Amino acid sequence: MNADERPSVIIIGSGFGGIGMAIELRRNGFDDITILERAADIGGVWRENTYPGAACDVPSPLYSFSYEPKPDWPQRYSGRVAIHDYLRGVADRHHLLERIHFGAEVTDAEFDDATGRWTVRTADGTARTADILIPAVGQLSRPAMPDIPGIDTFAGHAFHSAEWDHGVELAGKRVACVGTGASAIQYIPEIQPSVSSLTLFQRTPAWVLPKFDTDYKPIQHKLFARMPGALLAERFGWWAIAEFVALGLVEFPRIAGLVAGIAARHLKNQVTDPELRAKLTPDYPIGCKRGLFSNDYFPALTQPNVRVETTAITEITPEGPRTADGTVHEVDVIIYGTGFKGTEFLWPIDIYGRAGRKLCDTWEGGAHAYYGITVPDFPNLFMVYGPNTNLGVGSIIYMIESQARYIRKVIELLASRPGHYLEVRAEPEQRFNAALQQRLAKTPWNFCSSWYRNASGRITNNWPGTQISYRRKLREVAAADYVLTPVA
Repeated sequence: MNADERPSVIIIGSGFGGIGMAIELRRNGFDDITILERAADIGGVWRENTYPGAACDVPSPLYSFSYEPKPDWPQRYSGRVAIHDYLRGVADRHHLLERIHFGAEVTDAEFDDATGRWTVRTADGTARTADILIPAVGQLSRPAMPDIPGIDTFAGHAFHSAEWDHGVELAGKRVACVGTGASAIQYIPEIQPSVSSLTLFQRTPAWVLPKFDTDYKPIQHKLFARMPGALLAERFGWWAIAEFVALGLVEFPRIAGLVAGIAARHLKNQVTDPELRAKLTPDYPIGCKRGLFSNDYFPALTQPNVRVETTAITEITPEGPRTADGTVHEVDVIIYGTGFKGTEFLWPIDIYGRAGRKLCDTWEGGAHAYYGITVPDFPNLFMVYGPNTNLGVGSIIYMIESQARYIRKVIELLASRPGHYLEVRAEPEQRFNAALQQRLAKTPWNFCSSWYRNASGRITNNWPGTQISYRRKLREVAAADYVLTPVA
C-alpha cells in the first residue's frame, strides 16, 4: 500500500456477509474492492438451497439490512426467492454487481511478509493481490452427508436437501427423509401430500415452536412505505423478543423454561396420538440444538401416509435404509436433511499467514478468533461470520452489520499508517477466547451433540449472549490490541 492510496480489498463470497461488508466499505470511502464468488450468481445459502418450502426462520423485517428496509415483504417469514431477490436488489442499488468475479472459486491465499499484501488464487489459475483479505463464506455452505455404511449402494434416487434434485419426481413415490433439522421441517410438509409414503428417520426430536407467520396485505405494504417508523417498530419488536429469549441461554434459565412450555403446548395441541407425541418429545434442554419454528410440520407427521421411525439406521442397502432391528425399509427416494459441516471454517481454502503459517494448523483444536474476526499471525485478514459469531436466537444480519462496521474501523486504523500491515496481538485474542469458553460452558449447548460443536466438543460456532452485547464489544477498536508492522 503506497502512502497516497487507501487499502485494496478482496472479499470472498457474495452472500449477505460479503455484500454487507462491501457496502460498509464503499459507504466510508474504500472503493478498491474485488468480490470473488465461486458460483454464477450472488446469494450464498439463499442461492444454493432450493428445496420446497425453503424460508427463513427469522422475521424478514429483522432478517434484512438496517439501512435497506423493504416495506413490501410478501410474508413475515419470507421464502428463499424473496430473500434472494432482496439481496440481489441491494447489491444492484449499491453498484456491486460489476465488482463481482463469478465462477472464481478461491483455492488458497498467502500473505507476503515482504510486501504486506495477500495473494489470492482461484481454481482457474488466476492470482490476484490486495492489501486486505476478507473471507465471508458463511458457516452453512457445505452439506454434511451422514456416515452410514452402504450409502452409495442405494439403487434409487438420493440427494441432500441443500442439493435438491428437481429432476426427481416425488409424486406417488415412497420417500425416506433422514434428519429432522431446520430444512426437514420445511420440506416435509411440502412433499407429504403428494408422495405415496414418507418415512421420517429421526435420531433426535426437535424443539419446535409455533411460527407467528402472516401474509402482509397491500394496506400493510402501503403503511410500511409511507410510515417507515411502522416497519422499524416491527423490526424492533422481533429484535427485542429475540434478545429476551437469548437471555435464557445463560443469564436467566427461567426464560428457557417458559419457551420450553410454549413448545410443549404446541406439540400437545398438534399431535393427539400419545405414542407419536412421545417420539416427538425432546429429552434434552431446549436451546441445546437449534430451535425450530413451524405450524405445519407436526400436522404433516400425523397424516396416514407418514411414519416416524426412531430405530437407528445401521446401513443403506440397494432397497433402502436398514435399521438396527434388521428391517429394510424399501423406498424409491432418500432425502438427507442432515445439515452442514459448520465447524470446518473456510474449508477447503488454504490460508497461509506470516512465515507461511497455515490457518488450519492454528485451528487444529477448533476455530477461534478475536471477536470471531481476526487471528494472530494472519495480518490484514478479517472474517465475516467467523468462529463463535453464530446465534442461538436472533438475526445473523444484525451480527454481520456489527462485524462490518468493526472491520471498517480497523481498516481505517491501517489506512492511517501507510506502509504498514496490521494484526491482532496474541494475548488479547487468547484472553477473549478464554472468557468466551468460560461463558459457553454455562450454556445448554454443552448437553447434547449438535453442529455447534466440533469433534473434540469445543463450541466453535455460537455467540453466548445477546446481539446487543456483541455489538457493544465491537463499538470501538482498541488500538493497543493490534500491532502495526512496517513493510520491509
